Amino acid sequence: MARVNRPVRVVVVDDDALVRAGLSMMLDGAAGLAVVGEAADGDEVPGVVDAHSPDVVLMDLRMPRVDGATATRALRRRPRPPEVVVLTTFDSDDDVLGALRAGANGFLLKDTPPPEIVDAIHRVAAGDPILSPRVLRGLMDRAVVHADSAQRARTALAELSPREHAVVLAVARGHTNAEIARELSVSVATVKAHVSHILTKLALGNRTQIALLAHDAGLA
Repeated sequence: MARVNRPVRVVVVDDDALVRAGLSMMLDGAAGLAVVGEAADGDEVPGVVDAHSPDVVLMDLRMPRVDGATATRALRRRPRPPEVVVLTTFDSDDDVLGALRAGANGFLLKDTPPPEIVDAIHRVAAGDPILSPRVLRGLMDRAVVHADSAQRARTALAELSPREHAVVLAVARGHTNAEIARELSVSVATVKAHVSHILTKLALGNRTQIALLAHDAGLA
C-alpha cells in the first residue's frame, strides 16, 4: 500500500490518561506516524485540531463531557476535516453506530494489536476506510431499521446509475477501490470518480456512510 511521503500527523483523544499516554508512545514510535497532539475529552478536540492540523484523529467514544460521536460530527462539518478512526472497547453499543453515522471513517476495538492500529491509521490517511468486520457485522445485525428509514434509503439509492449502484454494493461489502476496479473492469481513478459522485448525489460524508445506507436499504 502506498504511504504518504511525510509522516501521518495524529491526534489521540481519550479520557483515560494512561491509555492516551500508551497510545501516543506506541504511535509516535511507529514508522510514518507522528503524534502531534492529545485531547482528554471531546470538547478539547477543536482546539487541538486547530493547533496541530492532524491528518487523522484517533477518537475514543465514551468521554465525560463531549462524546466521540458528537466530536466527530463537529469535525466533519469543517471545510477540510481530518479523518477519524474510532478506537473503543464497545463492540455492541449504539454509540459505535452513531459515530459511523457521524462520519468516522473507521473504527477498531482497543484490543486490536498495535501493528493493526498503525496500519489502519495509514490506510485511513490514504483514503481507505477501516471497519472491523466482526464489530460492524454485529452492529448491523442488531441495528433496528424502521420501515421509513429503509424506504428513504431505497429512494436515495434509486437516484444512482446502474454502475454507481454496483459501486455502492461493493463499498458496502468492504471492498477497496482496487478490488472494485477489478470487479467492474475499470480503472481505480474511475472508481474514485464514481465514489465522489455518489457522495455528492446522496449528500454523504464518506464511504462508511455509503455502506450504512446500503444496509438500511436491505442491500448488504
